[in-house]
Amino acid sequence: MSERPATPLLDTVHYPSDIRKLDKSQLKQLCDELRAETISAVSTSGGHLGSGLGVVELTVAIHYVFDTPNDRLIWDVGHQCYPHKIVTGRRSRIRTIRQGGGLSGFTKRAESEYDPFGAAHSSTSISAALGFAIANKLRDRPGRAIAVIGDGSMSAGMAYEAMNNAEAAGNRLIVILNDNDMSIAPPVGGLRNSLARLVSSNKYLAPRQIAAKVASRMPEPLQKIAHRAEEHLRGWVTGGTLFEELGFYYVGPVDGHNIDALVEVLENVRDAGKGPMLVHAVTQKGKGYGPAENSADKYHGVVKFDVVSGKQDKGPGGGPPAYTAVFADALKAEMTRDPDVVAITAAMPSGTGLDKVEAAFPTRMFDVGIAEQHAVTFAAGLAAQGMRPFCAIYSTFLQRAYDQVVHDVAIQNLPVRFAMDRAGLVGADGCTHAGSFDLAYLCTLPNLVVMAAADEVELTNMVHTMALYDDGPIAVRYPRGNGRGLTIPATPQRLEIGKGRVVREGKTVAILSLGTRLEEAEKAAELLEAKGLSTTVADLRFAKPLDEALIRRLLTTHEVAVTIEEAAVGGLGAHVLTLASDEGLTDAGLKIRTMRLPDTFQDQDSPTKQYDEAGLNAPHIVETVLKALRRNDLAADAGAIA
Repeated sequence: MSERPATPLLDTVHYPSDIRKLDKSQLKQLCDELRAETISAVSTSGGHLGSGLGVVELTVAIHYVFDTPNDRLIWDVGHQCYPHKIVTGRRSRIRTIRQGGGLSGFTKRAESEYDPFGAAHSSTSISAALGFAIANKLRDRPGRAIAVIGDGSMSAGMAYEAMNNAEAAGNRLIVILNDNDMSIAPPVGGLRNSLARLVSSNKYLAPRQIAAKVASRMPEPLQKIAHRAEEHLRGWVTGGTLFEELGFYYVGPVDGHNIDALVEVLENVRDAGKGPMLVHAVTQKGKGYGPAENSADKYHGVVKFDVVSGKQDKGPGGGPPAYTAVFADALKAEMTRDPDVVAITAAMPSGTGLDKVEAAFPTRMFDVGIAEQHAVTFAAGLAAQGMRPFCAIYSTFLQRAYDQVVHDVAIQNLPVRFAMDRAGLVGADGCTHAGSFDLAYLCTLPNLVVMAAADEVELTNMVHTMALYDDGPIAVRYPRGNGRGLTIPATPQRLEIGKGRVVREGKTVAILSLGTRLEEAEKAAELLEAKGLSTTVADLRFAKPLDEALIRRLLTTHEVAVTIEEAAVGGLGAHVLTLASDEGLTDAGLKIRTMRLPDTFQDQDSPTKQYDEAGLNAPHIVETVLKALRRNDLAADAGAIA
């Protein structure tokens, strides 16, 4: 483990008010020390690295120029907020980030008054900042709202919806576009910074306002011509015409790593009489740390690593493949077999495994950017034209496109295939990324088929089944993490829709499992057998349509039935209970229990600890069964005494 860097100036900074006490000439040293501390901290804890290193100067400049927390600073997504957390009273805990009981890897209102708005999904910052700005305006209170949004997040429609509505906020709203990837307008050294300083300064703004007054005395057609001429001239020089059309005064681009230029531009923007303002800062992911600069994708999110070499501690090699990789391999096989199969992702090619698919089929994989709504309707259009689209979106991100799933896919019964990675609890990313709700929000929809893979073999079979299913929309959910180490067959099996399987036959207890809790269900069966309780274990495979015949048989031939799923209430258990109620299957005294995720947002921890907290491991299944039987015995004893 590397030694902590010397940070004498940073050691004097506990809150942003301490930054504002510094001389401007000290800010570069502060940035250097803050960058070194961020690298050191993430090397011991793991987490997001490249994005935070890219905004060190922005972080210092914003807190130096603006009166945070009275001025509200909102980070889009929030994964770049580690330097921000270090200078806002949380440095002593920064090495606990993304760990159980530690700091969140994203902004979180409960952590600090310097996190006015929680985030982890993208493109929400401008809408939220507009809310803060308008609230202050309506209450005639001071205070600005500053939204820092990346160029990737600007690919989502929500950002433009917010900007289109932002003009009413005036100079209370400032948007900083952190351009670190698409390079909307690449910087060309000092010239760009000079232009940014010029168009944000009173030397430019004051004459512009005088010109506006002169123009206002002209006939209306000439007013419009004069305004357009000035706007497009400045847009030609700086590249900001689009933002001007949306009602923003555009400033930039400015070198996001030149602290002196940033401070001057932000001071000009802060003191401007009009707005809203959009400051375009060009930055580099991983800035100041060679390995991260040279491999931005690999150092976006990291495990523990050696600072000197940059080598990440990947742990022991080998072991079962990740479910994400199993899905990618299965999909590539289907694309090889069927030229009508195409793949879609919303800015998560590596996270969904579709980067491997794109390498094999570059013309049949589409990354649409952070635009889940568009991804789903795009897939619907492809399906309507006879293609077989696979829409690979994390369970938690598919929530953002629910209306499109309902309106554009399910109502029209279009055969879009949804591959929902990160189903269930996800460990260090915490509740914002947990795939807890997809069963509840999908199983209520007519026409939809919903599957959950119990292991890597089942996932391979389900991808094959989806590719061959043209009767309507179909979805599969699978978790983050690795499979069980089973041998994947060379030829996958086409599953019968709505049919589960019994993996262990018993007589007294029936465990109805959906998804990867099957392994824990099998462990629980062994423990129950040791207690003399003969146990059946079924892998239902389908949350919708249910295997009603199998469920009916199990519920009418066993004393206790337990459903278990890695999802919130409203999923498998609710639908099995509805079936049992509708058909009177509990009238004869069957004891049925449902096990699912608790009705809470669980914070980050290791997946094993999260599932222990949720009560979904083998000992909890055994306890649930024994409690059900004990209640029955007590009731019988009470009746005998009476």
